[in-house]
Formats: sequence, C-alpha cells, structure tokens
Amino acid sequence: MIVDAGGANIASLQIAMERLGRPATLSADAAEIERGSHVILPGVGAAADAMARLERAGLISVIPRLRQPVLGICLGMQLLYEASDEGGTRCLGVIPGRVHRMRPAQGRPVPHMGWNRVEIRRSHALLAGLDDGDYAYFVHSYCAPLGADTVAACEYDETFTAVVGRDNFFGTQFHPERSARLGSRFLANFLGLG
Repeated sequence: MIVDAGGANIASLQIAMERLGRPATLSADAAEIERGSHVILPGVGAAADAMARLERAGLISVIPRLRQPVLGICLGMQLLYEASDEGGTRCLGVIPGRVHRMRPAQGRPVPHMGWNRVEIRRSHALLAGLDDGDYAYFVHSYCAPLGADTVAACEYDETFTAVVGRDNFFGTQFHPERSARLGSRFLANFLGLG
C-alpha cells in the first residue's frame, strides 16, 4: 500500500514494486491504508505542504497508529519525526527528533543530489544482503541527525541518518526506487518484515 500523499516519486515507486512482483495500491483512504500489509509513505517537496495533504486526507492521526510495517521515503521519512525546521512544521511524531536544513559546504551544495555511500551503523533486517558503503541515490535539502533509532548513516559534510527504524516504523532518506541493486534489495527486505 502506497499512501497517496502527492509525492513526485510515486510512479517510479510503483514500477519498483511491480519489478519485485508486489504491485502496490495507491490510496489516501484511511480504512484501506489500515488494511494494507505494508505501508509506504513516499514524499518529495516541502514538509508543510505534505503535512497539509495528509491532514486533508484525514491521515495525520491514522499513520502513527498503524501496526504493520511502515516505510517513509525521503520526505516521507522526515515526516515520521516530531518536527522539521522547514517552516517550523510539526510532523507525525513517531520518531523522536527534529529534521534540520543541511548546511552547504565547499564542493557540497544543497540540495544533496546524487549517489552517495550508505554506512551501516547496526545490524537490521532492512539491510540484509547489503554491504557497508554501498551507494544509494539521494535528493534532499533537510536531514535527520544521528540518534538512537539510526540504522544507517551518510556523510555529506555532516553525518546524517540515512535509514531509521523504531518499532514498526522505518525510513530511508535515499530513494530506494532509484537506487538500483541496493534499492531493490532494500524494498524486498521491507516487504519481508512483519
């Protein structure tokens, strides 16, 4: 089940799921989302706009209550946190912490866009079959700091959370649907949870 939150990555995510033999339904209907075996919260764009779309769909109280595996992708991962510095946006509050704007540095402009290494911080079923230092595709201007729920990290002038996991909620700052072998394996691992 893919939450229809208006993200620009939805079509490529649906294609990635079809390649895995697991076509995903796109829905903004709370009851349908609650029935899904796995839920993916995609996202591209601004945190405030995404939260407004979730609110209009009546999903702000639904998503944090879900008990099946939930995966936030890119902005979808950031929305799982308590808040974002992007417009001072209050988010879903599933994962403690606040997302902040990345700082530009010499030779490292913001947004962070392109292929970068993913550093495994702790063993997790989401990362089964992946190697420390594998490359994934990133496009983002905001990031989550390292914390107790960090599963993998990435370095782009600063070190930030690339994969997060807390209870049945998971997130990836990179786009698995655009990350070749790593992304395909990551999504397959997610579908194997639960």
